[in-house]
Order: sequence, then structure tokens, then C-alpha cells
Amino acid sequence: MTKRERDHGGGLDAAIARFGGSRIGWIDLSTGINPHPYPLNTLPPDCWTALPDKNALANLIAAARAFWQVPDGAGLMAASGASALIAQIPQLAPAGSVCIPGPTYNEHAAAFRNSGSQVTDTPPARTQVVVHPNNPDGKIWTAQTLPTPDAALTIIDESFCDIVPRQSLISLTARPGTLVLKSFGKFWGLAGLRLGFIAGDPALIARLNDAVGPWAVSGPALHVGAAALADLEWARDTRARLAEDAARLDAQMQSAGARVLGGTTLFRLYEVEDAVVWQTRLAHHRIWSRVFPYNPRWLRLGLPHALHWPRVAAALA
Repeated sequence: MTKRERDHGGGLDAAIARFGGSRIGWIDLSTGINPHPYPLNTLPPDCWTALPDKNALANLIAAARAFWQVPDGAGLMAASGASALIAQIPQLAPAGSVCIPGPTYNEHAAAFRNSGSQVTDTPPARTQVVVHPNNPDGKIWTAQTLPTPDAALTIIDESFCDIVPRQSLISLTARPGTLVLKSFGKFWGLAGLRLGFIAGDPALIARLNDAVGPWAVSGPALHVGAAALADLEWARDTRARLAEDAARLDAQMQSAGARVLGGTTLFRLYEVEDAVVWQTRLAHHRIWSRVFPYNPRWLRLGLPHALHWPRVAAALA
């Protein structure tokens, strides 16, 4: 794998080693994780002591199906994070040409290359993958703009789509050969819980279920996920807050000389004269950001926690 293929946000330990300080003193804006996570209540003791319960899994799947309005004819399963599913998806199709328009989240290309496929960013191809909204520029796809309308296997990664649910392509999961990925950790801000979902062609979902094996979701994740997915008021309020905070960050960055390129309300993409210089400047204030090896002018920032806005403003002043 090349460095470009596996490039990610995070890496706070490396930032600390370079710029000093301790983890508790840093603000990590290099990811697109909601800084105000879903509130965790006391978990039942058997979440930790018993094997994950089948009824709890059924409750989680029912809550997910209702929240995302998964079509009745589509399959749906949960796993220990969307990345666990991404690693398994290439096994669903024979090695061949895979169209993944980029730049985008790079684990899809890495997984398919690991399976022996050739990845291209132009159609046609037997398999296609789109990230919707795209990471890092926030591009929105539609059923009409998919690069290969007649692809045998279509993967739509909606890890960031919960901020714009009306844009979801979940209705396409009723089509044969179509799968839609959903991440739990980003919108609900609980990435450490490791929970992800995939909906679509029932035959393909059955194969993925066999691949991940039993007890793919932990007891705590079953309990927290079902409660969070049923809390529609929290989701509605969170979308409104994220939109306000994204606009606030854009205003601060524009005042500091950056140009808004896009993103979502969980992360913002900016054009600057030299992204590494900006990253270093912010790092001296113990704020970590995301740069991209394929574009030296792109800088990506997640949203600060409410307590951290003054530090961000001071770093940009």
C-alpha cells in the first residue's frame, strides 16, 4: 500500500511527539467526528458480561431499519464499524476493474487492491464505489450521476449522510447488486464504540453476515446503538447545531484568509496557500488538522467542541 492509499485523519500521537504537550491538552480537528456525542446512560451489567444477545441485535436492526427507512425488500446487518465491512466487500465480486471516483476516502481502494482488483477513477467498470457525501469535498451523488449505471456491484458509502438524510440513496438498496454503508461513530460522535451497518441486496448481505461471523457487534454497542437510532429529537437538534457550527468555522477561516471549498457539516475543506504551514501554525496552539499528500493547498478541519472555540479563534487571529 502506498502512503496515499492509507492516508487518514487522526495521528495525534505523532503530532504530540513532534510539537509537544499531552493528549488531554490537544484539540483534534483532523477527523469528522461529532464533538458533542450522543449521551451515554448507565449500561446494563450484562452488556459487559454476557455474549451479545440475539434479541438485542434484532432490536438494533429494527431501530436502524426504521431510522434509515430501509426498503422492506433490502437486507440489513450490523458489524463492528463500517471499516470492518469495507474490508470484506471486495470478496463479493471477482477481481476486476473497480471505479472509485476520487479523491475520496481511501480504504475502499486499498481493500479492492488487496483483493487483486484494478482501481480506476473513470467508468466503465464492473464494480463502482462512491462516497456520498464525499470525503473530503462533500460532493453529493444522485441515482442519475452514478458513474456506471449498469455496474454489477454498486457500493454507496453514506458514512456522512446522516447530516443530510433527504439526500440518502437508501432507496436504491432494493436493486440487485447495490449496497449502502452507514457509519454510526461519526454523526453520533461515538467512533470508539465501533458500530457500522450495511443495507442492500439480501444475497450479498447474507454473504457478509457469514464472513463477519457471530457476535460481530458488542453488547454495549447493541444497547447504545438501538437507543441512539430511536432518538429522533436528538438527531434533529444535532443537525441544526452542526450546521450553525460549520458556518461559524467557515466565517473564522475566511477571516484568516482561507477559501471554503466544501465539505459537510461534520468537517470543512479549505484552500490555503500552504496547508503544511497552516497545520504547523495551528499545531503550535495544540490544534491538529488534516492535510492531504495529493494537494498541498487543501486543509480540512472538523468542528470544535463548544469549549474550544476561543482557542481556535486565538490560533487564527
